[in-house]
Amino acid sequence: MKLKFTKMHGAGNDFIVIDAINQSIHFSAEQWRALADRRFGIGADQILVVEAPPTPDLDFRYRIFNADGGEVEQCGNGSRAFVRFVVDKGLTTKSTIRVLTMSGVIEPSIASDGQITVNMGVPSFVPADSHFDAEGLTTEEQANATLYLLPLSDHVVEISCVSMGNPHAVQIVKDVKHHAVASEGPTIEHHPLFAKRVNAGFMQVDDAQHIQLRVYERGAGETLACGTGACAAVVSGIQRGVLQSPVEVRMRGGDLQIAWAGAGQPVYLSGPAVAVFEGEIEIAD
Repeated sequence: MKLKFTKMHGAGNDFIVIDAINQSIHFSAEQWRALADRRFGIGADQILVVEAPPTPDLDFRYRIFNADGGEVEQCGNGSRAFVRFVVDKGLTTKSTIRVLTMSGVIEPSIASDGQITVNMGVPSFVPADSHFDAEGLTTEEQANATLYLLPLSDHVVEISCVSMGNPHAVQIVKDVKHHAVASEGPTIEHHPLFAKRVNAGFMQVDDAQHIQLRVYERGAGETLACGTGACAAVVSGIQRGVLQSPVEVRMRGGDLQIAWAGAGQPVYLSGPAVAVFEGEIEIAD
């Protein structure tokens, strides 16, 4: 079959976006992997699927597949690409939409200048919400945060556990540019205490409102940006008393802005979303 798609990115975190309202999509994990392959397919960190809403109080359903073919709960940069796509394609005339994801409803908004802000929901610091078995681990308290000493093969790292609808393990590092993300990232992602794996965040605090961040994403490897990772890093830093909202997050693909008013409140993610090109690809049955 022939599949129409749009290639997009949000701060370098790149996506294949598919309209599944006007074309029928029923793919296997192997076919998603083939699409995301950077040598034999289109290439992307994630594939975003736009579907019709299941109930009249919603505007769309949003499904997300990682480059490894697995479906995941949430993608912050992808949500900005999602709203840019449905507006550009005339699938909605609204500036704010209600979108169902696997982890719940989000509400992305697009301003007249093209800046996109997403209500990412209320973060959770409960280990069970990240499928994290913290029982027996040594913990430390810092301001309003509980930190977990997570044992790796040859050392221990101090993490905040945050769910943004998907799981994140965030640590503060001195020099994020030279930190061993390539080796430590997959070790944390596949740590046996995280039953459904985890996104590993490495945050360098420059001052109370500016951080640098690298994220080794579950099922995708290190990406140029990660929206939920930026949210998780900022809220963990605010809980620890080292950050103050709003915070600018500098990632290798660009900058994001995160605002959070504190416990029980939603996190707001702002940044750009860009369409790169459109195409059509033949998909093997």
